[in-house]
Amino acid sequence: MTDRYQNFEALSAEMQEGVDFRIRSRDRGTSVVVLAPHGGTIEPETAEIAEAIAGSALSFYAFEALKPGAHGDYHITSHRFDEPTALDLVGRSHTSVAIHGRRDGDDDAVWLGGRNTGLRDAIGAALREAGFDAMPNKRLPGVHQHNICNRTRTGEGVQLELSRSLRRRLAGNPALLDAFCTAVRRAIRPEPAH
Repeated sequence: MTDRYQNFEALSAEMQEGVDFRIRSRDRGTSVVVLAPHGGTIEPETAEIAEAIAGSALSFYAFEALKPGAHGDYHITSHRFDEPTALDLVGRSHTSVAIHGRRDGDDDAVWLGGRNTGLRDAIGAALREAGFDAMPNKRLPGVHQHNICNRTRTGEGVQLELSRSLRRRLAGNPALLDAFCTAVRRAIRPEPAH
């Protein structure tokens, strides 16, 4: 699917904030920001999952399409995603965790990508320990230096691709969503050794 807009400036010249899309951002001054650059009708449930992971403790950002349409109508590919609020918040963070959606396919695994391989692998291990399938993302690895998840102070972040069916299950099952978010947060902020 081809994106209609190559950057945020082009999108915002034709689309109206508050009518066609909204931006939600909470800067909590944390070293990690959890974001959903394709929320709302673009990749449903990604913003809600990102917000749940962030909880009240981590910085959060979401770009959400408010109107239905083809996937490419509001989708700006991750290495071109340059909405100013996101660039500012991500650019001041040490690292990021971006939640994305993908089509259902042969597996329901969380596809793990991004340049922060240490955190990526820790999230994968924590998710598997919590009963979720997770594996390296070979198709959409999220390693482009301009990918919004990697536009942090360190140049590294993590990208999680969740299938449509997994996103639906998480959205419809609060206990499952809590287990998912707890696992991701545990990897972001490991508990100190006793």
